[in-house]
Amino acid sequence: MKKLVIAYSGGLDTSYCAVSLSKAGYDVHAVSVNTGGFTKKEIAAIEANAYKMGVSTYKNINAVATFYQKVIKYLVFGNVLKNNTYPLSVSAERIIQAIEIVEYAKSIGAKYIAHGSTGAGNDQVRFDMIFQTLASEIEIITPIRDQKLTRQEEIEYLKANGIDMSWEKAKYSINKGLWGTSVGGSETLTSDKPLPDEAYPSRLKHAEPEKVKLTFEKGELVAVNGVENDPEINIEVLNNLAKAYAIGRDIHVGDTIVGIKGRVGFEAAAALITIKAHHLLEKHTLTKWQLQHKEYLASFYGMHLHEGQYLDPVMRDIEAFLQSSQDKVSGDVVVTLKPYHFTLDGVKSKHDLMSAKFGSYGEENKGWTADEAKGFIKIVGNQNKIYQQVNSEL
Repeated sequence: MKKLVIAYSGGLDTSYCAVSLSKAGYDVHAVSVNTGGFTKKEIAAIEANAYKMGVSTYKNINAVATFYQKVIKYLVFGNVLKNNTYPLSVSAERIIQAIEIVEYAKSIGAKYIAHGSTGAGNDQVRFDMIFQTLASEIEIITPIRDQKLTRQEEIEYLKANGIDMSWEKAKYSINKGLWGTSVGGSETLTSDKPLPDEAYPSRLKHAEPEKVKLTFEKGELVAVNGVENDPEINIEVLNNLAKAYAIGRDIHVGDTIVGIKGRVGFEAAAALITIKAHHLLEKHTLTKWQLQHKEYLASFYGMHLHEGQYLDPVMRDIEAFLQSSQDKVSGDVVVTLKPYHFTLDGVKSKHDLMSAKFGSYGEENKGWTADEAKGFIKIVGNQNKIYQQVNSEL
């Protein structure tokens, strides 16, 4: 039989792919990649359903730590928010999932890889590009895209083959992961309607403000409230604290890889708090020019990641810069959690550049005289004075 690995989520599209490809004579091996958001009970249910679809084997790959080390860490270092809003929750996951799937396919000698993407979204680009780059010898099969199937056609096919499960489309599509949860619904297909409260995964449970201390070491979140742990675990701890306040909700509007506009809701409490707290610490510990150059390089990094260009060597170059920039980004940031939002109270760091002995901004200077300040201002203004002088005479 023709050995095939399918990127299997357990939803309608990948279930159709598993059944139809098994019927077509493929030896189907289903793989799910956990980048956060899966419980043991959910994994067990996905596995049980996969075997009902006729797959030969099912494997769940735990890639949470890998996801952090290869992607999230650099999104934090770069304070990456696409369009100043979205922390790239889903697009970042897809890259790691694709890499893990293709590596597994090669490890078992599969000649085919399948995924359930349609022809209208971003994921088809991300999966195909990773697969083509890392394993050009493996053929990519995409039944939903190629056959232009409707949801009802998929359901009817599965029923005809004895798979009569509840395929009712949920009112809201939810994709949970370590770096946030995406939320899609009828409202996000419009330009004017907001998502209702019930669309988001978390509910407001706490009303009284709560202070949380985040400790960073060389840009990485190493402790929450003084309790040290691996950064990916600290992100989960922070999310559990913040989701009780229903923090991190927003709607992102952006340009898709295929050239159309897209709108999606999301809830990413830990991601937004971590990025904003980290950025505040950087404002205190990095120089003016470090901050300036980091900003545009990080923007490029986020865009390339979103567009599926993770394997381009320029990404490793930017990561090297971002990593280097974090050498002095260590210290504590105090955050106050409040219903639906949070505030940054301040930082404590031995690298705080506000602690310099040159003086206090707007108050007093200890490193230069009044005459030196006047001379500095005179020279700094030369460009403008020369321009105005030359052009006022024309």
